[in-house]
Amino acid sequence: MEDIKIDQSVAILIDGNNIERSIHEVYNSKSVMINFDAIIPRLVQERGLNRLIYFREGKNISSKLAERLHQNFYGAVRPCHKSADIPLSITAMQLASKIDTIIILSGDSDYVELVRHLKSDGVRVEICAVEETTAQILLEECDYFHPIVKDDCFNLPSKPSKKSKRKN
Repeated sequence: MEDIKIDQSVAILIDGNNIERSIHEVYNSKSVMINFDAIIPRLVQERGLNRLIYFREGKNISSKLAERLHQNFYGAVRPCHKSADIPLSITAMQLASKIDTIIILSGDSDYVELVRHLKSDGVRVEICAVEETTAQILLEECDYFHPIVKDDCFNLPSKPSKKSKRKN
């Protein structure tokens, strides 16, 4: 069989708060984080990465994460006033005519109508999330589901406690 050239452009839109909450809940630890260096290549595979945007509610956004996403994937971090649902949805609709596939990192059922709309516009929609916390209706509506598993995560190094810093 001949090799098939896959010429698809992909946008990855990440609901940072949703993914972090899911990982923390399933692995019962706030120090577990997603390893984007491992998961992004697995999601993109042989396709072209057109955009990567990490949406995060609040001001507490790691500058190291923002720099790493930019350095490795030309990604951007967008702070959101409240939840990422509306900014992520608007961005997805703006990108719909420019790309073939949108991969949403979130298991939130709030994205069901967005998934339906994008698919009606001919966009392939893939969901990447922690399976245990992903809404069943989202699994049913998307074109493909990528589960986030333990190998896609890492533990943040623990900070030394204040007690260990005490001088004698």
